[in-house]
Amino acid sequence: MTRFTAAELEAARDRPVPDVVADGLRVLFCGINPGLMTAATGHHFARPGNRFWPVLHLSGFTPRLLKPAEQQELLGYGLGITNVVARATARADELSAEEYREGGRQLALKVARLRPRWLAVVGITAYRAAFDDKKAQVGPQERLIGDTRVWVLPNPSGLNAHWTAATMAEEFARLRLAAEES
Repeated sequence: MTRFTAAELEAARDRPVPDVVADGLRVLFCGINPGLMTAATGHHFARPGNRFWPVLHLSGFTPRLLKPAEQQELLGYGLGITNVVARATARADELSAEEYREGGRQLALKVARLRPRWLAVVGITAYRAAFDDKKAQVGPQERLIGDTRVWVLPNPSGLNAHWTAATMAEEFARLRLAAEES
């Protein structure tokens, strides 16, 4: 993995990262916003310690552990990645409530255009803020965006100590099974 200096990471601040999307995906995963490592590399969930890629594999979504640089391979599995907020920050708490709300509006438009079967938001706090749903819990939501069902997953950040990789993989696997049935 490429090592970046603090200055190189800081230079990536506010830089958007292109979505990995196509029409009609099985699941569109949605992160909170790109971190500085993600923005510096151009690859989603690129920070070492982020458990997205291992959990995606452990849950059965991918037949092998993908590296962030292999993110385009997700499309072949009917999967994609986007973010609630496009701009990169060092921490999600740098985002304003209005950025989350506007991100939710933009995400709903993107989902209506792309029509994935499922939207999977990774991070309960981001989902609650983006969709003004303070009571949402991890799991399937009643909300639909067009015909797209919504599932909230735990945040795979290494900072989320409430969830282990194994318990996260169980929740991701619940979504995978639901996506296979729909």
